[in-house]
Amino acid sequence: MLTDEVIEKAVLLAGRAPSLHNSQPWRWEFNGTSLRLFSVPGRMLPSADPSGREMLISCGITLDHLHAAMAAAGWRTIITRFPEPTRLRHLATVTFRPSPIVTEGERERADAIVRRHSDRLPFAAPTGWAEFETVLRSTFEPEDALLDVLSAEARTSLASASRLASSLRRYDSWYQAELRWWAGHTVAAAGIPRAALISQEEYKRVDIGRKFPTVIGEPRRTEVTADDSAVLVLSTDRDTPQELLRCGEVLSTVLLECTIAGYATCPLSHLTEVPQSRAIVRRLTGRTQLPQVLIRVGNVPESAEDAPPTPRLPLSDILTRS
Repeated sequence: MLTDEVIEKAVLLAGRAPSLHNSQPWRWEFNGTSLRLFSVPGRMLPSADPSGREMLISCGITLDHLHAAMAAAGWRTIITRFPEPTRLRHLATVTFRPSPIVTEGERERADAIVRRHSDRLPFAAPTGWAEFETVLRSTFEPEDALLDVLSAEARTSLASASRLASSLRRYDSWYQAELRWWAGHTVAAAGIPRAALISQEEYKRVDIGRKFPTVIGEPRRTEVTADDSAVLVLSTDRDTPQELLRCGEVLSTVLLECTIAGYATCPLSHLTEVPQSRAIVRRLTGRTQLPQVLIRVGNVPESAEDAPPTPRLPLSDILTRS
């Protein structure tokens, strides 16, 4: 029987999904038989994400995380996306049926939700990437999002695009104020805590990272002198809500599969927030489709300390009953 306890645990696990500056712009409603997912525009970041594009991608991640959590609990999910065409805040309705078996892979994916975090420090090159990439591409439908792995030769142009995105926003006081509000402290269990930020020296070793406020401290991961991550790009045909939600679901799959494989990951969205840098990324993919998000993937030293978990909103803030 589908109990409140099963739903609550799954919603909390789905709430571990990454989002822009850990804004967590989602809310669930449970009526005893189905879950409804809603976006929360009040948690949208108007300077970094004025169109709500990243809000929808974030909601797609939590939707796929919920699918993974329920699969590990023994339930299949049936997802109806945008069931009310005139009410686009209602992103999905999820119903359930018992699963005949819980596979080892389903348990691993749910466990990966807890282990995954956005690592802003430099990575070594991902070992065994060619074989893994073949497996990764089999885990989602290309109709939902297109995946490109940028070449090493593209890195210089990508780094230039990242610097351009930062430079164009250097004097944007609204963006800078928003960034500093969300990064470096938590706001009602949202936002990026100080422990998740990096120093200026560490930032210089990651040439394509977002320019966050930096912290002072002993340099970490000094054996990785420069970021040598694989850089993935997810693209869609357009910026429609339907495509953005699906893209978020694919992003969730990519992050969790990478985590299962032992890789560290860090989603990057600042490169697609500014039209000029987004155009550069689009050119680097060689596609006409629109890049939505990039992901750094790589290895970290075995001696690397686990990052403390980023705070998340309490269940009462993300789940209601109707």
